[in-house]
Amino acid sequence: MKINFKFDYKSLLIAIFIFIVEVLIATKLKNIFFVRAYLGDVFVVMLMYYFIKAFFDFNSKKLIVGIFIFSCLMEFAQYFHFGELMGFKDIRIVMIMLGNSFSWLDILCYFAGCVILFLITNIKSE
Repeated sequence: MKINFKFDYKSLLIAIFIFIVEVLIATKLKNIFFVRAYLGDVFVVMLMYYFIKAFFDFNSKKLIVGIFIFSCLMEFAQYFHFGELMGFKDIRIVMIMLGNSFSWLDILCYFAGCVILFLITNIKSE
């Protein structure tokens, strides 16, 4: 498989915007349970998608599926306390990125984010 490097400033700007939203959710909106627990998970798959699309020319549908699979694998790793097993228990930023509690609802949120991405990419291509 050949990897095509291609810089797309629009995707990078969208990724930066979503990252700022994620930071706001984690810092300023952390007390609003629905936003912190669920909306952040919807946005994180979008952040990954647009960040990758900013630098690589992957097929959008395959990338969305790959991001969903990756997100699910990370969620299942939380079930087995992967971060702690790797010795990251006391490194707060790493544990925040990896997560530390498994939830089927998180997987549903990742799926919702991927569906939204799929709809966006299909609207753009028409």
